[in-house]
Amino acid sequence: NIVFFFFFFFFLFSHLINTNCSVTHNRQALSCKMAQEYDTFINSGKKWFCHVDDDNYVNVDSLVKLLSQYSHTHDVYIGRPSLERPIEATERLGTKQVSFWFATGGAGFCLSRGLALKMSPWASDGTFMATAELIRLPDDCTVGYIVEALLGVSLIRSALFHSHLENLGLVSDIRNQVTLSYGTVENIKNTVHLRGPFSTNEDPTRFKSVHCVLYPDTPWCPSF
Repeated sequence: NIVFFFFFFFFLFSHLINTNCSVTHNRQALSCKMAQEYDTFINSGKKWFCHVDDDNYVNVDSLVKLLSQYSHTHDVYIGRPSLERPIEATERLGTKQVSFWFATGGAGFCLSRGLALKMSPWASDGTFMATAELIRLPDDCTVGYIVEALLGVSLIRSALFHSHLENLGLVSDIRNQVTLSYGTVENIKNTVHLRGPFSTNEDPTRFKSVHCVLYPDTPWCPSF
């Protein structure tokens, strides 16, 4: 157990980056973290950049299946908007008003490397934070601003991404979803509904049950 513990945390922390960004949930802190994510991706040479909040469940198999339908060299910005209409913003240095769609960060989104490289003038080496301040909007909105308003690339909508802003009880076909979330609305838990090996007390987010439905051979998954 001690050996497993050591290797687990060695693996975990070898993949962690200390951003030195504030732990608060304001525009500056969120944009600081997104800027670090973007620069790390660009320097990695990887094909796809996917941002997902740390309180979401990611179905990696479904994510890979979705991205395999696109080329990483093409302009791909895929996710799910949480608004019913484009968001509007006024650039701080002028009176120009812009409107654009953005994929909500709470559900997750992905960018191809080809598109991410084109974002560089407004996103690399800390310029992402300056861009966010220009329109006075948080990180996920700023990504949409760069992609749609500045580069003219349209968001590809996917209903496979889910955030706590929707009624998660209506989500069906759990096996094929890319991301899942959870939350509380008026003291009522907002989670996916599924039969699983754990009770709602043992698994209030339903993520453990989702994982065991997807990967029943996981050692800690009981049979059901």
